[in-house]
Amino acid sequence: MTMMTRKTGAQIREEMHALVKEYYHVVLAPQAFVPGESTVPVSGKVLDWTELEHLVDATLDAWLTTGRFAAQFEREFAAFMGVRCASLVNSGSSANLAALSCLTSASLGERRLRAGDEVITVAAGFPTTVNPIVQNRLIPVFVDVNIPTYNADTTQLAEAISERTKAIVLAHTLGNPFDLDAVMDLAARHNLWVIEDCCDAVGSLYKGRGVGTFGQLATTSFYPAHHITMGEGGCVLAQSPALKKIVDSFRDWGRDCWCDPGKANTCGRRFDWQLGDLPAGYDHKYIYSHIGYNLKATDFQAAVGVAQLKKLPGFIAARRANFAKLHAALRDLEDIFILPRATDHSDPSWFGFPLAVRKDALTTRNQIVRFLESRKIATRLLFGGNLLRQPAYRDIPRRRVIGDLQNTDFVMNNVFWIGLYPGITQPMIDYMVDMFHQIPRAAAVHAK
Repeated sequence: MTMMTRKTGAQIREEMHALVKEYYHVVLAPQAFVPGESTVPVSGKVLDWTELEHLVDATLDAWLTTGRFAAQFEREFAAFMGVRCASLVNSGSSANLAALSCLTSASLGERRLRAGDEVITVAAGFPTTVNPIVQNRLIPVFVDVNIPTYNADTTQLAEAISERTKAIVLAHTLGNPFDLDAVMDLAARHNLWVIEDCCDAVGSLYKGRGVGTFGQLATTSFYPAHHITMGEGGCVLAQSPALKKIVDSFRDWGRDCWCDPGKANTCGRRFDWQLGDLPAGYDHKYIYSHIGYNLKATDFQAAVGVAQLKKLPGFIAARRANFAKLHAALRDLEDIFILPRATDHSDPSWFGFPLAVRKDALTTRNQIVRFLESRKIATRLLFGGNLLRQPAYRDIPRRRVIGDLQNTDFVMNNVFWIGLYPGITQPMIDYMVDMFHQIPRAAAVHAK
């Protein structure tokens, strides 16, 4: 009687990978686009069986928190972005919170941000770029934006400076870099911290240099809408290991210890520390130097991210190509729309294709959006419009506003964007362009 040969773990994994690939092709492979019936999304995840294989591997590791995939992702993503350090967190919003909270650390001495200090930003954007300013009891100072780059009006920055100004926090709007020369020059002259919110801008370049490498800290998001995805997830980027240590502390409950999960005594002095008013020798794994959070990602998320990183250069190229196609195809509609423009000296990795409806057009933003949505072309507004007109921000205890935010209000009333992410195919672009060219006729009918 022949004894059955027992399979090894590696053999079982290989078989599971084969089944996952088969499952993907049967269940999850993209469907053919049918104009007028299929939706043209603004964004979404683009993946294949390799992400599923990585998820299987993470599952079979049975390591449920941050682990080997997270360490691999931090290392490889930092290299891609051109920075020394990356700290993986559970969302782009958490990345912004951890980055700004980092600058409040007492270990930064006189440069630390304290309650009542001012931080320059814009109101035309996503809430979680601004929220950490308010949550850390700092004072946001709002400047207007330029159209059609949708980034900070740098001519207002000098007026925004006061003796309490300590930092600048700006997003590269929809992947379009803000004027980094102007911002970094002002920051250098006034000794200000700069945080680049790159959540929509992974792969964007300014003068040939990647965004996220200019400020002391930068942030990214891996929500399914963004350049790569983990489902949820984000990262804080830094050139300074000292800043990374602080970011990691705020991410990991505020602890002073920097041991990875499941590790102990990385410093070799676990029971030799004396900090605060604790007794000498108190276990370093339970010493807390900041009022922190738990913002860690899981290894399941990181495993997906590792697979996505291999596709990132192709994703960026597809975004740029789709932007170029749409821009060329809609140029004859400039009597209705202000088309987007890249910031001088930049090469954006566009997140979306923003369009501003001119004030003298025969139609409105709302009418156009309804027209497109009724034809299954998804649209989005430029996030919160003017955040200061949102219910959550009307009663911010303290803030400063430079000028009247006229362009920010224009964004709120006249701007929307459509998709150009890598899942947008040529048939989708052809259909969008066709529908956009029906807008003038629809506007004329509406005017009657």
